[in-house]
Amino acid sequence: MSKTVADEIVHVLETIGVQQIFGLIADSLNPLADSVRRSKIEWVGVRHEEGAALAAAGQAKLTGKLGVCAGSTGPGSTHLVAGLYEAARDHAPVLALSGEMARAAKGVDFFQTTEPDLLFRDVTLYTQTITTAAQAPGVIHQAISTAYAGPGVAHLTLPVDVLSSKAEGATASLATLVPRGEILPNDAAIQEAARRIDEAGSVVIMCGHGAIGTAELLRALSDKLKAPLVHSVRGKEIMAFDDVRWMGGLGMIGTKAVYNAVHDCDLLVMVGTDYPYSNFLPKKGNVIQIDVRAEALGRRTPTSLGVIGSTRPALKMLLDKVQTKTDGQFFETTSHARKRWDEMLDKQADPARSKDKIHPQAVARIASDLARPDAIFVFDTGLNTLWSANWIRQNGTQRIIGSFNNAAVGTSVGQGNGVQILDRSKQVIVLTGDGGFNMLMGEFMTAVQHKLPIKVIVYNNSALGLITLEAESIGLAPFREAIEFPNPDFAALARACGAQGFTAKQPGDLKKAIADALACDGPAIVDCVVAADELPNLPHVDAAMVGNYALAKIKEAVMAVTG
Repeated sequence: MSKTVADEIVHVLETIGVQQIFGLIADSLNPLADSVRRSKIEWVGVRHEEGAALAAAGQAKLTGKLGVCAGSTGPGSTHLVAGLYEAARDHAPVLALSGEMARAAKGVDFFQTTEPDLLFRDVTLYTQTITTAAQAPGVIHQAISTAYAGPGVAHLTLPVDVLSSKAEGATASLATLVPRGEILPNDAAIQEAARRIDEAGSVVIMCGHGAIGTAELLRALSDKLKAPLVHSVRGKEIMAFDDVRWMGGLGMIGTKAVYNAVHDCDLLVMVGTDYPYSNFLPKKGNVIQIDVRAEALGRRTPTSLGVIGSTRPALKMLLDKVQTKTDGQFFETTSHARKRWDEMLDKQADPARSKDKIHPQAVARIASDLARPDAIFVFDTGLNTLWSANWIRQNGTQRIIGSFNNAAVGTSVGQGNGVQILDRSKQVIVLTGDGGFNMLMGEFMTAVQHKLPIKVIVYNNSALGLITLEAESIGLAPFREAIEFPNPDFAALARACGAQGFTAKQPGDLKKAIADALACDGPAIVDCVVAADELPNLPHVDAAMVGNYALAKIKEAVMAVTG
């Protein structure tokens, strides 16, 4: 049998190490699926194409290697787009494949007509339609190389007649299709950074996703500079929560100790982070930022020095050049404040603090304490993100992924599936709000079908909790008719899907329900019915915010009286 264009695509993906393609099969993808069936690549059938894109994004975020998803003509492809923003915003390499009608049907308003190259333009670094077999090898290479170079999303539209046509030539230079390597910073820039660090009395080092894998270097630099280490939520996993240098996060997912340290220090060094919330960053301008992406330098807060380069070599070079500091008072002050904050978190996470209701902090803390040392946590978006990110006590070897830049609700189960299929023996714990789980709960059936033992823990408060908080923060009474909703019995839903389900409605139920779920074989759901009126800790509150909350509560009280 002669080799087709579809065969060439699959051959390239197989050669560069792709293990799965996530998608929903349909007529335009049949030639591709037939080639996959004859390869070592696993076709993972999902329940919704957005779930396919999320699974590919989850893989790519975790490993840095190419994730692949596929959707068929028209709606099958448009459904991919929302999930692809996960990879785009978190700079993860993903290749999206769109089936398409035969070329003869283009331009005449045919059934399921779309213009994929226009549709995918915003979410991709590269999008192209393969119109001839001769064009295919070069375009395939260009798409994958661009996804890795970004990193980000590349997209190919594949007309069914082109997929079935005889291949013309093979894709060359496959050895070049690899994740990009480290970029060495300019020595003069590092020398200037070291000079500024030496002149500063107190230094804080803020670590983001770009600093993952550099824990030992960060510890050494912290010790040498007597500098507290703080992190963005994407950097939380870098170090164990109880490392004395690791003071916590900045922002709503953070601590008062960190907020004060960042604003009180003489110099803030931002390493591998493009932290977006400028209102939590200092405005004094005494900031050094080190990032591999030049476009990220200085765009969040006034910055006096930007260093282009990868974190690992930058930290190594700085360690060699900076002078040892001897005054540890600033570090000790921050550490003491951090301990007081942690004591408060511990009290709030105690299941026994209420006799008749489960506090969401306890859900996160128990899941964290019962998790395996190499567990992977997958967070959803919403108020549940604050509970998970603030109360999970990571050990430095566990991994954490989520929708941290796109901040999309409903992404966790899809990403969890993509992560779990890489290694079914790993423990993957999905933490999601009920609103997010409702959005793409069909992807739990993907886990059941493919025997992916994800454990889904649902914070069930029958409401979009963060929307309530956001309304009150600007002085508005929440629109409860739109925010609140009924839920199914999530444990019963799990059993109906052929999985296992557990329920916790009282504090005494919680630990056993989570422990039983984590211990069982196969996928499971834990339905945790939590207090709907719980408020998160606010590391920094200004007068305007206090006034807005008070105004919102007054409005709610008046509305309750007047109806």
